[in-house]
Amino acid sequence: MIKRGLQALALVWIHSALAFGAAGALECTAEPGAGRYQAWRADAAQALARRDDARSLATAAALCFVASGSRVRAESALSSAAVDLAARASDLDPQSPSIGWLRLQLCASSAGCDMREAATTLRWVDADNGAVWLPTLAAVQKDNDPAEIDRILADMAAGSRFDFYWNPTVVLLFDGLKHASGDLPPHYLPSDLARLSEATLVAGNEIIPPLSSVTSACRDPASAERRESCIKLARVMQRADTVAAQMAGLHIEKRLELADGREARTLAERRRLLEWRETSASLDDGLPWRRNAMARERIAEMRSEPREEDVDIAFLRKHRLPLDPPEERP
Repeated sequence: MIKRGLQALALVWIHSALAFGAAGALECTAEPGAGRYQAWRADAAQALARRDDARSLATAAALCFVASGSRVRAESALSSAAVDLAARASDLDPQSPSIGWLRLQLCASSAGCDMREAATTLRWVDADNGAVWLPTLAAVQKDNDPAEIDRILADMAAGSRFDFYWNPTVVLLFDGLKHASGDLPPHYLPSDLARLSEATLVAGNEIIPPLSSVTSACRDPASAERRESCIKLARVMQRADTVAAQMAGLHIEKRLELADGREARTLAERRRLLEWRETSASLDDGLPWRRNAMARERIAEMRSEPREEDVDIAFLRKHRLPLDPPEERP
């Protein structure tokens, strides 16, 4: 009896897995008329989805979401394949905050996806990261609940970090694409530069959420408590792992502190420094072979450095480029 029951459960599981694989293959398709490159992305997602490791499944989820185009944010059937792949990856590596964050962001960007489980799981995995509350804050703002907004801002400000897991996610996608290169469309990603460019583009589309929910909540705080939370959060954001979040933190503090004189100059100089380093450390210059070598240098730095700004600094130092912009003349 027990043996027959286990066999029946196994058959159910196999049937479900095969059904998902077939559904995923049908659902993960490029947007009609999107062009050959998007079709290659969708084919790459299919190939990666057939693997059984967390990195490959997470990469498949990211590619599938992008390949589906704008439809994926409005039609739940199209987003379900990507979200389910991310959930499977998270189940295989539940302690990975970067995979958990990818899962949360894909769900938050998909029509009809209930993100509560993904958000709660990530808050357990990385309780010190105030950014994990961002999708919840955006959802609460739609309900126009000031008390709940205040509570979430206070929780965000209590975190010691504000991370989108930028470097780990780009590395994860790069490695997923490189290790599966033999199974991907032949002309899709012919070099490390192409792989890094694709990983950066896909991650930029998916793991950096709009920061308007924070800037809007902190624009004109109605209470001293919210203002205090926003200032504290802004200063945490200025140490974030992405330049975009650092910039937003500088903007919030400048607005709330009404800084003038020396304080205003300090904030402005910090913003200019971030912009300078980000632009100077780009891979846009140089011959193709040299850019490919620099791409390998960049991904090596991303493996060891926690923040986007740290990678820019390391890159500039290695190539003996100035870390600071030229002085502005009056």
